[in-house]
Amino acid sequence: MNIMNKLTLRNLKENKRRTLVTIIGVIISVSMLTAVATLGLSFIDLLKRDSMARDGEWHAQFSGVNSEQAKEIRKDSNIEKVILSNDLGYANWKDSKNENKPYLFFKQYDEQGFKQFLITLKEGTFPKAANEIIISDEMRKKGNSHYAIGEELKVSIGERHFKLDEEDSILTQTDPLQRNEEGESVEEIQQAKSYTFKIVGIMETPSWEPSWSPGYTVVSYLDQNELTTSSSVNASVVMKKVKQSLYEDSESLAKKLAIAKVNFNNELLRYYGVSSNDNLLLTMYSLIGIVILVIVIGSVALIYNAFAISVSERARHLGMLSSVGATKKQKRNSVFFEGAVIGGISIPIGIIAGLVGIGITFSFINKYLQDALNSTQELNVVVTPYSILFSIIISVVTIFISTYLPARKASKISAIDAIRQTQDIKLSGKKMKTSKFVRKLFGIEAEIGLKNLKRNKRRYQTTVFSLVISILLFLVVAYFTDNMKKSVGLSQENIDYDIAVSADSTTPEEELQILANAPSITESNLIKNAYVSTYLKKDLLSENNRKSVEKGDAFLEDGKLPFTVNFFILSESAFKRYANSVGFPIKEYTNPDDPKGIVIETASYFDPYEEKFVEEKVLNAKPGDYLDLYSYREESAKDEIFTKIQIGLFTNETFMGMDADNYRMLTMIISNEVAEKLFEKEKNINLNYNLYLNSDNPEKAQEELEDLKTGSIYIYNVEKDRKQSEQMIMIMSVFMYGFISLISLISIANIFNTISTSISLRKREFAMLRSVGMTPTGFNKMIYFESIFYGIKALMYGLPISIGVIAILYWSISNTFEYGFALPWLSIFYVVIAIFIIVASAMLYSVSKIKKENIIDGLKQENA
Repeated sequence: MNIMNKLTLRNLKENKRRTLVTIIGVIISVSMLTAVATLGLSFIDLLKRDSMARDGEWHAQFSGVNSEQAKEIRKDSNIEKVILSNDLGYANWKDSKNENKPYLFFKQYDEQGFKQFLITLKEGTFPKAANEIIISDEMRKKGNSHYAIGEELKVSIGERHFKLDEEDSILTQTDPLQRNEEGESVEEIQQAKSYTFKIVGIMETPSWEPSWSPGYTVVSYLDQNELTTSSSVNASVVMKKVKQSLYEDSESLAKKLAIAKVNFNNELLRYYGVSSNDNLLLTMYSLIGIVILVIVIGSVALIYNAFAISVSERARHLGMLSSVGATKKQKRNSVFFEGAVIGGISIPIGIIAGLVGIGITFSFINKYLQDALNSTQELNVVVTPYSILFSIIISVVTIFISTYLPARKASKISAIDAIRQTQDIKLSGKKMKTSKFVRKLFGIEAEIGLKNLKRNKRRYQTTVFSLVISILLFLVVAYFTDNMKKSVGLSQENIDYDIAVSADSTTPEEELQILANAPSITESNLIKNAYVSTYLKKDLLSENNRKSVEKGDAFLEDGKLPFTVNFFILSESAFKRYANSVGFPIKEYTNPDDPKGIVIETASYFDPYEEKFVEEKVLNAKPGDYLDLYSYREESAKDEIFTKIQIGLFTNETFMGMDADNYRMLTMIISNEVAEKLFEKEKNINLNYNLYLNSDNPEKAQEELEDLKTGSIYIYNVEKDRKQSEQMIMIMSVFMYGFISLISLISIANIFNTISTSISLRKREFAMLRSVGMTPTGFNKMIYFESIFYGIKALMYGLPISIGVIAILYWSISNTFEYGFALPWLSIFYVVIAIFIIVASAMLYSVSKIKKENIIDGLKQENA
């Protein structure tokens, strides 16, 4: 080790506090870089595993493969694994309790398929022969017979066929049960063959079985030795290396072997980064890039400042070395060596801290993440040599950028300037001039404090910059998080129920009442709906719809714009409750000979042309105006008026389950008596039932409803979706506020480092002020005013910049959601308080170190 490096190490040891602060700052920045890189890799790994759990692990699938083609596929040098499968077909299952699942769906896999398609066995063994099957646990629960391992199952398996307008279609598991208007099944099993199977195991319901599928999955064994040249099965393949060329390679192989069709697992492939038509990875990598850039900027601010201070402190020392022959290169390399030492200590510790920190974070959020993403997978810490190398390279680059300018400055220090200590502070009377207002209002202490800041602008600006970064990050993250919550609120506005149950007109009202009386239900509201067409003149249109017509996004028919009226038809008791709530006479609205309705005045809806949410008055009409109601007539092949209804009043009073927020739709509430007379002759208008329910335990209530429901009844757990949205926001908030806390720690460390070093270098100045009569009270007053000037300056820059960025964020969000712009005043208040506390704490901490110094010792201090 040469003499310059030895002197650098001695300087680091002598300035333990500054060295420690710099090391801590670098550790924080490295740990954040490592955490961000690990988070990106871990999240992509989660998405991969989730895709595999739902759809199986395969990259390409060749359809209609025979025995010879299967052998050739196995020989391909690019392919690692081949999984053979076959959709055997459907069998009628008379034991089913679920009217929407009247079939058993038989799927065959070879031995490899049981592993690649993640079939989880609960009891028994996997099939090893073509006549052996495993059934799902749900099939046992939802059947009238309790099937046990060892029992035989005799079935006739064929294809599901559905005929529409003489066109025959073959249906798959992704097609729900086809019914007619009366709720009867209109499909049939054709080309059925008899099979006898032995049950050898019970499995969990496969995650790749759609919830709406009409058949319970039954898995059998596909013996590849029994394949012939006339066989037709699917060959799913796993590639040795996942790369962009797999699309072309697979298509070429299919063409070579005369295979008609090849499919790709596009969802899984995009997580490997080989799908060119998806923006998910681009978005993720862009976000990670932005976060890393912010970390680097914050880190450079701290590390650069630390080295700049080091060079400033060592200026006299470096000048003396110049006088005894030290070259520019030696002085420059001295600073680079200091950076290398700090990096050598900080980078390994930072990488370990980042991995441990992200691991702890994952363990905290995993219980929420699975619900938020509706996934069975957890986030695992994924580390690769490349991610570690990436963190090291970015950290080294950050330290190099931070040390480059101080190193250049060190190389240019001349012996004379260093010994005279004139290179740091170059003043003129004009630059030091302060307003007379400051002295008159706050006293000479405030004026001296302000001159101190002007005297060394570089350190002053560095501190202000650190404060501005903290202000900007905190306010932007706070606003972004609040707006995510507001956006979720807007998209779920007026959803005041936990569970929605829908049924068609063939479902008896009594069946829905049975659901409403389920044990876990606390509140219910049964509503009938009818959708009827109307046409509105241009002068009746709302402002947004009028603009759509003028832009050409909406077209008038005979001078009128097509609209839909959503009629909410209330029972006698429900209508009375609503009348009492709004305050209108019941008799006036229950007269079938003079039909009247109540229109919901405003709506918040998504405009597909403007691509944003709009809130406005839906109709430019007044009470007493009439709406013409239209119905389609086959004779004329167009909509014709069949009756009209009067608008009785406008209100924004809603009830549980009412959704008045739809594009080009009026919402009108009418009584049951009016509805019967209004629609009695109109066969084209269907009345649908909707049951809205609240519960203290929505998940338990959903299970009860699933057991009670019959026919074409569909249950939708709104509360589950709401919780998923809230949990996703909470998870994002954890990462965002964790990130901002670490960045703020870097900034605070920077502030403490700058201020405390600045105070330390001003010992002689403070001793001179005290020697000419400045009292401890006056001295404290000067320090307080310096803190206030720091805070005011930081807020003068930080708040306008933050508001500008917030405005840009609002503009980007307003492309989707339209609501008034509001500043996060509470967050701004917190920021103002925090800034003055941070600066004052740093000043007071630094001053407390030199208060007890003797005036004579202070005046002897050479660093000024």
